[in-house]
Amino acid sequence: MAINPTAKLQEPTKEEKKGEEETAQLEKPIIKVPVLTVEDEILNNITLIGKAVSTIEPRFTIRVLRTLTTLRKKLNKSNFKNVLDQAFPKGSKTGQSLIANPIFSNLPESSSTISTSDKPSEEMEIDPTPTTDDASKDKEATTQSQPKKKFSPPLDSSGNELIPEGVMYLRLLLILLNLDAGNTVEAGEFALETSEIISSLNRRTMDQIAAKVWFYLARSYELQGRLTELQPSFLAIRQTASLRKDETLEVTVINLLLRSYLASQQYDQADKLIAKSTFLGAANQAQTVRWLFYAGRLRAIQLNYAQARNYLQTAIRRAPKDEVAPGFVQLIHKYFIIVVLLTGVIPDRAMFRKPVLKQALLPYFQIVQAVRIGDVAGFQKSFEANEEVFKKDSTHFLILRLRHFVLKTALRTITLSYSRISLSDICLKLNLESEEDTEYIVSKAIKDGVIDAIINHEKGYLKSNKIKNLYETDEPSLQFNKRIQFCTQVYNESVRAMRYPPNAHRKELDTAADARERDREIAQLIQENENDADDMDDMGDI
Repeated sequence: MAINPTAKLQEPTKEEKKGEEETAQLEKPIIKVPVLTVEDEILNNITLIGKAVSTIEPRFTIRVLRTLTTLRKKLNKSNFKNVLDQAFPKGSKTGQSLIANPIFSNLPESSSTISTSDKPSEEMEIDPTPTTDDASKDKEATTQSQPKKKFSPPLDSSGNELIPEGVMYLRLLLILLNLDAGNTVEAGEFALETSEIISSLNRRTMDQIAAKVWFYLARSYELQGRLTELQPSFLAIRQTASLRKDETLEVTVINLLLRSYLASQQYDQADKLIAKSTFLGAANQAQTVRWLFYAGRLRAIQLNYAQARNYLQTAIRRAPKDEVAPGFVQLIHKYFIIVVLLTGVIPDRAMFRKPVLKQALLPYFQIVQAVRIGDVAGFQKSFEANEEVFKKDSTHFLILRLRHFVLKTALRTITLSYSRISLSDICLKLNLESEEDTEYIVSKAIKDGVIDAIINHEKGYLKSNKIKNLYETDEPSLQFNKRIQFCTQVYNESVRAMRYPPNAHRKELDTAADARERDREIAQLIQENENDADDMDDMGDI
């Protein structure tokens, strides 16, 4: 009997499909991917630094420094000792001196007696997509049985020592170990010694590591309350970095100077530094956000609230994710809320509902409520209850300025409620000391345009004028102009961020293999940016 080729084929039953799926699951090979230990991660970073030195590509060093946040949490004396034993070649005097240094020997022992290198390496089973090609299966089997590569340290020109960049990276990790252990004095002395060694070597391949060393040097001195002692050194190293076109170190030191000036209330010096220095924001995103925050704080102190609001708003937009640096994000929002109130605007309530900000901004939410309704007694009560919090955040003196805004809001509410009211009643409602103070405050509010009223000095009362329609004034046009300026600023910043150096497209790599390698590294870097803490690893130290 002839079979019709156009006849519909019989579909397999559900039992047959289920059997085929089970068979495919059993045929899937299991690939065992070993998890890197802390020692292997650090040694791989040293290899990347060696690659950065040989190829003169700072992006490899930047990639290494971006792992400091996660690496710092897993590092201890035991696994760092194993790293020192493997990182230096046999007979290295530098490695022996680093192990014998008191700053390493005085570190507290880790809680775990077994090093991560002595533990059996954890393995993770991954089920790949099924393949039917025998050649691909053989290839996968080959990849499974690949032995672990032995670490070969990148050596200097003499061939007997580790490259100086690798040594400085290990010294940086040792500084972090001492800071985490609470040895701030020893960490500061060792960081100062490391910065002097970097200056004496004068190698451009150390620029990124030098910026980190100076940052943690300032951090250790700040924890001791001696940050102002480093101001002459900061000024000298900033000038040197500017002459060498070392943008990363320059912007780092500028921010450290600003932080030192603001902490010691040297506002004139901070203003001169901002006016006479050119901040290169493209060098480092974390330093850009920090500079915007410091500039916003300074402008708020100088009563320039409009510019302070712009700086802080831009800092909030460019700040890291909430889970990366929650403390820094909270601090920016605290200053932003106070500055917005000082400009006469009530902040959006949705800002206080974010999980990261909800508890931290609770004292400021009480202040905002008092300012919004003009509750003078509530404002004073909230201020006294949270005075220690405001002093710790250094917003104490800014919140004191808000009392005038509370009084103005209360006066505006009174003039809307009463067409005529005596000054003595206003004095009682605002809890002021005397009628003379009340008369002065009301006169100032009328002069500033807060209220539209007339004071009868002979009979001692305040008479409100007829309320005008808001759309008959120039307020709508002013608000519309303000929004247009903000949109134009965002557009200009976006266009400026998309600009590239001249003739950047003409730079060609030597071979196609180098081009593919670079594309692969860029794709990996983008993926790390999405999952990692970006380059904000030092934001938590603010």
